[in-house]
Amino acid sequence: MKIISILGSTGSIGRSALDVIKLHPDRFDIFALSGYDNEDLLFKQAIAFNPTYIVTKDEESQIKLSALLKNISNGTEVLFGPEGYKFIAGHEKVSTVLAAITGAAGLLSTMEAAQKGKTILLANKESMVMAGNLLSEICLQNNGLIIPVDSEHNAIFQVIHDQNNQSEINKLILTASGGPFRSLPLRELKNVSIKDALNHPNWEMGQKVTIDSATMMNKGLEVIEAAYLFKISHNKIEVLIHPQSIIHSLVEFIDGSTLTQLGFPDMKVPISYALSFPERIASGVKGIDLSSVSDLQFELPDLEKFRCLKLAYNCLELGGSYPIEINAANEVAVDAFLRKKINFTQIPELIEKALNAAQSSKIETIEDVLVVNEVSRIKAGQLLKGFKFA
Repeated sequence: MKIISILGSTGSIGRSALDVIKLHPDRFDIFALSGYDNEDLLFKQAIAFNPTYIVTKDEESQIKLSALLKNISNGTEVLFGPEGYKFIAGHEKVSTVLAAITGAAGLLSTMEAAQKGKTILLANKESMVMAGNLLSEICLQNNGLIIPVDSEHNAIFQVIHDQNNQSEINKLILTASGGPFRSLPLRELKNVSIKDALNHPNWEMGQKVTIDSATMMNKGLEVIEAAYLFKISHNKIEVLIHPQSIIHSLVEFIDGSTLTQLGFPDMKVPISYALSFPERIASGVKGIDLSSVSDLQFELPDLEKFRCLKLAYNCLELGGSYPIEINAANEVAVDAFLRKKINFTQIPELIEKALNAAQSSKIETIEDVLVVNEVSRIKAGQLLKGFKFA
């Protein structure tokens, strides 16, 4: 029986994970759930799964949820804030932590799970982007394990988790859907709406991740994540647009062989593998009928149209604090777009200005990461004041 804490149970990854867990009550026990804004859903999840703890964003939410749960004699204790998230991530009873809090906000709780030697099912790519080497080292020191949940990295993990000789790998190829604007000319991107950008053709995701997919920053962050996760050079990681999202990344070996994992674009598939590793369990998703798949397309990404991807490659090559800088600037830019402060094509413009103003620094501790992240966000916010929605 795996004892699980879910960081971000009300998001799309958390909800999908609970759908899989419901299919296997004999295998998994929910110790703790956590959410942020969606109090109603967190309350419903607490009733359905009866965890020992739930964690919400602030004291006001804690008081409200505690009163609701007391009325039904649920017995679940409600915690709040960063210390609450860290508590459920590192608790001695917990064996497995699903890290699915979006953005830099998920870093500290993920790091706590690493320090306590947990098996981390990593859906928070920003933690690896910001502190990849640190997170990996701390996991290794404490006999922890990181299993990626992102479909692309999960596919690679399925192929090479027992690969002992990295020199046999020629390259990793991350597939990308191309998002909603794959076929839209560059000149028309300026006029796309928030609704257009949130209309992903294949995947159901949160707002921030969906915008990142539209700009292809999501793939850029995944390139950085892959370099840290699999200890491989940036020049051995490629991106290939695959609109059908059936093939979820590939590994090319030095003998000319290429191995991959196929599946319908449903996050329950990689989540179920991560939950059950090293075994496999039913995910609730049907397999592919290849006879009905008439066409699988592939094309190279346009780095002029998707400048965010190019910027991410640059930051990975530069190293140091640049991956932290690009993640922070992107979070500020996406938030500004969603608040109609800038248009779609100004997202990479703001990020590039922030990177041009950055000076790389050495990252040795988690405190270094947090300082660079905060300073970078402030600088990007200051640069944002010079932008006009056009």
